[in-house]
Amino acid sequence: MPVSTSQIKALLDQKRAAFSAFSRAKFELLHAYHRAWAEFAALTHSQQLAQLDHHSGPVGARPLEAIAADTEANKGILPFFFAESGPVGDRWTNREQSAQWVQTVLEDITTFAVDGSQIAPGKDISIPIALLQIGWFENPHSATRPYQKDVRVDLMTPADLGPNPAQPVERRVNIRRFQMEVARLVEYINACQEPERTLVFFDGALVVTFAEAFDQESQTAYVQSMLSLLEASDRKRVPLVGYVDTSYAHDLTGMLHHAYGLEATEGIHDAQLLARLMDWGDRTAVFQCDRGGILDQYDRYGDQIAFTYLKTTRDGYPVRLEMPRWMWESGQITQYLNWVRGEVIIGGGYPYSIETADQTAVLQGQDKHLFLRVLQDWAEREEINLRLSRKMVSKQRRR
Repeated sequence: MPVSTSQIKALLDQKRAAFSAFSRAKFELLHAYHRAWAEFAALTHSQQLAQLDHHSGPVGARPLEAIAADTEANKGILPFFFAESGPVGDRWTNREQSAQWVQTVLEDITTFAVDGSQIAPGKDISIPIALLQIGWFENPHSATRPYQKDVRVDLMTPADLGPNPAQPVERRVNIRRFQMEVARLVEYINACQEPERTLVFFDGALVVTFAEAFDQESQTAYVQSMLSLLEASDRKRVPLVGYVDTSYAHDLTGMLHHAYGLEATEGIHDAQLLARLMDWGDRTAVFQCDRGGILDQYDRYGDQIAFTYLKTTRDGYPVRLEMPRWMWESGQITQYLNWVRGEVIIGGGYPYSIETADQTAVLQGQDKHLFLRVLQDWAEREEINLRLSRKMVSKQRRR
């Protein structure tokens, strides 16, 4: 039977008070955090650090950059117009003006991104096997050098996917894909000839907090892979940006909790706190990520992850950009972030390089059927006993 909409409406009416109380409490807490953010932003950089120094453990974030509170409206936000927009006479009024700015900013700047996809093991195939594919996109933004797109494929065998209670099969596949993506980025960075004119995107956070929910072996796999990427960027001085389109991080709210004794909450995240204060292109100051947890396994890079929030759409929450701390210390942070802004404009709100890498890497339904057909032919030739479920055989026949 279809769901009873009348019963749902009646229950919502019956429980309205609980929803109203929750909404009111969250609004009041968000308002308190907004006041604390404005107060913290009005402090000098040394005062901000002093506000946090009496906390010996992780405080969420520590400010690296001071943004002068010239006006009440600033509230810790660096406006794109006209603090970082460069020689722009006025705010853009049409797409042509923004396109001209992008051409100026990104001309002969090479951007590079990698993404991955997989066909995971399933009950339809009698042999444990997984197909993984990563795809990459290199865009030199040049009239004389073409862009490059390509893929790399790998298989996981029964030996890779055998029983391991601590590591479910799906997790092992995800780890291998993560390692393949990072390895390709490291390979590209090591071969980079013009680091001063290159920007490498990592699709996700450089702080792999999600791995804290996993066993130690899985955590180590993710951390060691990420450390190889950070080390390569540090050694070659190739700018690296971890792009988090939808972030639920609590680093800044954690900082305010420690600085002002506010009620700790996971119901308010950084992007939510900042959204109403920012226009397109605006960003926060640069902070050091001081989250603790998985960062304790980052060795000498534990205090070397910086971040900022950047508004990339008119109405949405700001995105989170994570980067090696050396990028902030280089004095070129405005240039690096303008490269990101340029990519976002080209991509219509999302970096074009990441979007294209995703389209290059993705494995779709037809790819799975082609993979199974190749696998069947190979197994028959090699006299390996391979069975497909009746459902899968039926699908194969229909296609």
